[in-house]
Amino acid sequence: MRSPLIAATLGLLLLADVAQAHTLVATSNVLIRATQRTLDFTSDTTTSIRDSKIIREAQDDAASFVASDGDIRGARLEAAFNTLRVRVPEARDASDQVLAEAILAL
Repeated sequence: MRSPLIAATLGLLLLADVAQAHTLVATSNVLIRATQRTLDFTSDTTTSIRDSKIIREAQDDAASFVASDGDIRGARLEAAFNTLRVRVPEARDASDQVLAEAILAL
């Protein structure tokens, strides 16, 4: 009497494990696709910012700004700050120092 009950219990546990494995795979696929879309968007945004003539031309001004702790502010740097704040939502709340350092890092 116990053998069929044990076999049935083991069978149900095996089915539950298979169902969990399929759920895990499906969840992983969703997360991987979402991450890939985010990385593609971020990469495209960073590339377009990096290739921007306004941002490239502001690198010398950004270096002066960072070296002087914000005392030297060039016109090209101001234009780059405005461009970044318009194109990149995360840059809207960033300080000028952070943006200048980001321009140097590009």
